[in-house]
Amino acid sequence: MQGDRKLESADARRGADDGREWLTLGQAAAFLGAAQSTVRKWADGGRLPAFYTPGGHRRFQRADLEAFLAGPRVTSREAKKGSATVLVVDDDAALREFIRANLEAEGYSVREAASAGEGLAALDEEPPDLILLDVMMPQMDGWEMLHRVQERHGVDAIQVIMYSGKIEEAGKAEERGAQAFIGKPFDPSKLLEATKQLLGS
Repeated sequence: MQGDRKLESADARRGADDGREWLTLGQAAAFLGAAQSTVRKWADGGRLPAFYTPGGHRRFQRADLEAFLAGPRVTSREAKKGSATVLVVDDDAALREFIRANLEAEGYSVREAASAGEGLAALDEEPPDLILLDVMMPQMDGWEMLHRVQERHGVDAIQVIMYSGKIEEAGKAEERGAQAFIGKPFDPSKLLEATKQLLGS
């Protein structure tokens, strides 16, 4: 009897530690092919079963993820429209519209801000999944906004792609915690590629 209990206990430990059974938020997002923010909203909204650890971390059973994929749900493009939001912060209205058109054509939800101040206000209303941030803006430039975003929300809490006509600032972007940098004038395909990569789609 005692030997049986030891075997059961060992099996339980292996099951609990088996990455094929329980997945972290990041692993679940990769498994589902969705952004972590999307999976988080699905779990918090009750659409996707999740276990919450005492520390508040989400854990997902592989079987639940497989059932979720097999069941009726929105397409990846519809999911992005409903949950993955990109905030474009640029004082150039024509460029904002250009970026919006390209991203919305791919199914992303896009919000705009004409200045860093407007961008910070938009963050307080509803944090986006990704910020596309111009470096050169009057009053408050993109570097200062990036710093304030990190102060308010934490480093890496919101992904940021910086862009500027000064290609030499690419190294500065990485040093200051931006996830990517694109030089202007940029190819929209590069912008879409960087956006998709960061949003996990």
